[in-house]
Amino acid sequence: MEPIKKQSISLQRMVDLFENHRQLLSSSDTAHLSEIRQQAFAALKKLGLPDTKLETWRHTDLRETLERGYDYHLHPLPEDDLQKVFRCNIPHLDTTIIGQLNGWHVSKEVPVMELGNGIIMGSLSEAKKKYPGLVERYYGKAANDSADALTALNTAFAQDGVFIYIPSGIKSPKPVQLINVISHSENIFLQSRNLIVLGDNAGLSLVHCDDSYNHQASFSNIVTEVFMGENAFLDHYKLQNLNNDSSLISAVWFQLGKSANLNSHYISLNGGLIRNNIRLLFNGPHGNAGLYGLYLMDRKQQIDNQIFVDHAFPECTSDEVFKGILDESARGVFNGHVLVRRNSIKTDARQTNKNILLTDTARINSQPFLEIYNDDVKCSHGSTTGQLDSEAMFYLRQRGISEESARMLLMFAFADEIVGKIAIPQLRLRIEDMVKKRLQGELQICEQCVLHCSTPEHPLEFHIDMEKI
Repeated sequence: MEPIKKQSISLQRMVDLFENHRQLLSSSDTAHLSEIRQQAFAALKKLGLPDTKLETWRHTDLRETLERGYDYHLHPLPEDDLQKVFRCNIPHLDTTIIGQLNGWHVSKEVPVMELGNGIIMGSLSEAKKKYPGLVERYYGKAANDSADALTALNTAFAQDGVFIYIPSGIKSPKPVQLINVISHSENIFLQSRNLIVLGDNAGLSLVHCDDSYNHQASFSNIVTEVFMGENAFLDHYKLQNLNNDSSLISAVWFQLGKSANLNSHYISLNGGLIRNNIRLLFNGPHGNAGLYGLYLMDRKQQIDNQIFVDHAFPECTSDEVFKGILDESARGVFNGHVLVRRNSIKTDARQTNKNILLTDTARINSQPFLEIYNDDVKCSHGSTTGQLDSEAMFYLRQRGISEESARMLLMFAFADEIVGKIAIPQLRLRIEDMVKKRLQGELQICEQCVLHCSTPEHPLEFHIDMEKI
């Protein structure tokens, strides 16, 4: 089937597209999943596409993105050389790689991997057919279509994505690397859906990369639902490196069971417009979540982090730290909302946003917010925005470090609070390399994957004489 060619995105066009291709969009759905899709379509028609009249979109205007012409593909595109597209060079990092190309899972030989310990990984559309009961148990249970128009849009239109299931009592033997690559000769509009389920006492390290292969414009609307059972553990990394003409709306909905532990890291290095909608619900007591973010924006790029943490059960802890460096005419938005419900006693919630603006034309709108309905809690929030510390700069210059190197050192030290939290040593070293290159203005769009930055034969050097400090 030929793609829908070069159409801008409007509510009426989305309505027409759904009604004209309803059967194809639902081809892998069970009756129950088809009903979820239909309900999302109804919600989309009611909500409409977001605009700046909405409080949560007041500082992020999608009009320019929506008015571009995009191709919309209802079938997978012909595959490129996948060995080339999905080659990542992280020395000594051994991962299970799951590839997505232009919104579709790419391994046709093994669409769903079934490991001997009960782990299932692969195409979500195939998992719907092979494990309908398992998918139905979770699909759409975390993502709220009735309140979020772009989540409703995704639920109505997404045809494929990635499904990961870790059964109770099992820990993934090695990290899983989900590489989502955009590579197309024309502007492209993508909808993909991911479903990740960890049973009780299950464990997983997940590295999720969003990367563009060329400089063509794209608009990606991705929804990921993550369910964690009792005492489950997830170490989650979201790495974003797109070209300056691409827009990415990434919504991740976490549900944590009793005593579950989550560490989630967002590293945003490049992209025309990136919006991270992070929704976390404590669905049992004694849970613990760390949400950490680093964004490095320049030119006219925009980053928008919208975070909602719902302390619905007592004795849960959340630690939220997001830091950004904005250069030239870049724009940043941070909207952090922590809700502590009436019976959620002994809650410990911390929320921090810190930003450095390198120019007078860079801007950040930061709004951390606490909504608390009981007194037996420990909660704090804070936001700071400024320039590089002049006293620290003077201190470094007095020790013979050049002004340029002193700036690099201060910026890297600022960013390293977040990078240093990465628990996978090989990944942390590579992200350190990429952050250093980004701060030097050298990071261009990678030709293979978000982590393909330097090689052992050509290591990145950061030219600061640490002995002079």
